[in-house]
Amino acid sequence: MSQEEFDADNATLEELRDVLINKSGTEKLSIRYRALFNLKSIGKDDPDRAKAHRAIKYIAESFGDESELLKHEVAYVLGQTRDLYAAPFLRDVVESDAQQVMVRHEAAEALGALGDKESLPLLEKYFREDPSLEIRQTCELAIDRINWEHSDKAKTETIEENVFYSIDPAPPLDSKTSSSKVEKLQAILNDQDAPLFERYRAMFRLRDLNTDEACLALCTGFLDPSALFKHEIAYVLGQLSNPVTVPPLIEMLKDDKQEGMVRHEAAEALGSIATDEVLEILQKFSKDELALSVVRDSAIVALDMYEYENSNEFEYATVN
Repeated sequence: MSQEEFDADNATLEELRDVLINKSGTEKLSIRYRALFNLKSIGKDDPDRAKAHRAIKYIAESFGDESELLKHEVAYVLGQTRDLYAAPFLRDVVESDAQQVMVRHEAAEALGALGDKESLPLLEKYFREDPSLEIRQTCELAIDRINWEHSDKAKTETIEENVFYSIDPAPPLDSKTSSSKVEKLQAILNDQDAPLFERYRAMFRLRDLNTDEACLALCTGFLDPSALFKHEIAYVLGQLSNPVTVPPLIEMLKDDKQEGMVRHEAAEALGSIATDEVLEILQKFSKDELALSVVRDSAIVALDMYEYENSNEFEYATVN
C-alpha cells in the first residue's frame, strides 16, 4: 500500500492493526509506522477507554514481528500511553528470551514510563540477574523512575514543562535547586561515579535548556562506554533537532563498532534534523545490504521523516 492510498486518520482500528502487523505481507515500514502512531494516539487519548484498550492490544500484537526496530518502537509507544493496561504485554517482553535486547530494554523502560509499581519485583529481578548490561541499566533506571514518581519529590520538585510531550526515562533535574550552568550539568552527565538516574536527569535538564552550548555538551555523552547511555543521548538530540549536532550524529551512525541501538537512534535523530547534509548519508545506509538490519531500517524510516520535515504534510511523530 502506498502512502497516498493509506489514510491512517480515517482508518478503522482493525485496518490500522492489519497494516501494523503487515497482514498483507507487502506493507512498507514507513506505512506501518503511521499505523502505529495512529493507534498510539487512540490508546493514549481516546476517552472511550474500551476502544483505547483495543488499540493497545492491537499494538502489542506486533511483538511477534521479525523487525527489531518496529518492536522496539512498539514497546516505546505502549509506555507513552500511560495506561497500565499495557503493562502485562510489556512484562511478557522483558521476560522473553526470544526477544532481542533492544526490544526487551525498551519494554523495561516503558514499564518505568507507566510508573507501574506492580512491575517493580520483575524489574528488580532483571536488574540483579540479566546477563545484558543494557537490560540491567534499563531496569535500574525504570526502578528509580517508578520510585521517584511515587515519592514526595515528584510532588515538590520544580520540573520544567516538557515541550516534547514525551515521558522520559528520568525527569530533568529540579530547575529551582539544580544549576542551569551547562558546564556543571555536563559534569554530572559524564560523572561515571554518579547514579545513572542522576546522570539521566542532568541529560534531560540540558535538553530543556535547548541552546547550542547545551546540545554540544550533550554530544560529549557519546564518549560514554554504555551503549544505553549513548543511545539516549542520540534520542535527545533527535528531539532537539539542532543542526550543530549533525557531525557527531553522523559519526555515531557510520561507526560500525557502536551497538545497533546507538546507530539506529543516530539515524532517526538525523532524520528529525532533516538538513540537506544528512540526506546522502541516510540514503546510503537505507540501501546498504551489509549494514545491520536495525540500522538500515532506521535509515529508511529516517528518510521518511526527512521527506515530511521538508514538505507541507502533517507533522511526523517521533518515537524512541
